[in-house]
Amino acid sequence: MTYVLVPGAGGEAWYWHLVAPLLAEETIAVELPTGDPDAGLQDYADAITAAAGDRERVTLVAQSMGAFSAPLAKLDVANIILVAPMIPAPGETPGEWWTTSGLPDAGAPPFDPIDTFFHDVPEAVKNAAFARGEPKQADAPFKDRFTLDAWPDIPTRVIAGLQDRLFPYPFMQRIARERLGVEVEPIDSGHMPALSQPEELARTMMT
Repeated sequence: MTYVLVPGAGGEAWYWHLVAPLLAEETIAVELPTGDPDAGLQDYADAITAAAGDRERVTLVAQSMGAFSAPLAKLDVANIILVAPMIPAPGETPGEWWTTSGLPDAGAPPFDPIDTFFHDVPEAVKNAAFARGEPKQADAPFKDRFTLDAWPDIPTRVIAGLQDRLFPYPFMQRIARERLGVEVEPIDSGHMPALSQPEELARTMMT
C-alpha cells in the first residue's frame, strides 16, 4: 500500500512531515502548485497524479481543501481518508463551500489565523512552521467547480478534530452524513492534526 498525502490550502508537503514516518507503508507527500496564480483544481489534481505515478491501490489522504482536488486525480485508489475536510458537492466551488455547507451557522469562534490553526500545535512545531514563512495560496482554485457528478464510489473515511476551531466537530458530523453518508471518526485535535497530534492521526489512519 502507498499513502498519497495531499495537503490543504497552502499546499505544502511539509504539513505531513511528522505523520509520514509513522505510517507502516510507503508515503508520498504532495506539493501543490498553490503559489501559481493560474493553477486551478485540475492543476492540483494533476500534481497529485504526477506525484503518485503508477502506484496501484493507493490510500488517498486529503486534508481540508485537499478534498476538492484529490478525487479529481487519475489514480488507482483503494481507499480515501479525509482529514478535517471541505467535503464538496457536485458543481460547488471552494469559494461557495464556505456558505453552501452551512458553516456560518456552525458556531465557530471568530477567525484568527494563529489561534484558529495553531492553538493546539506544540510550540516547537509552531515555530518551525512560522520559520518557513506563510504558505502562498492563489485565488484561482476557489472559483473552480468540483466537476464530478458524485463522490467516487470508493470506501471513504472522515477524520475530524474534536477541538477544531475552523470546522466545529458537530458541523463535520452533519456534513459527512449529508454528503458522504458516513460517520466521522473523532481525533483529539484542532484543524491541523498532522502537526498537533501526528501519532494519534497516524494510528487512526492505519486502523
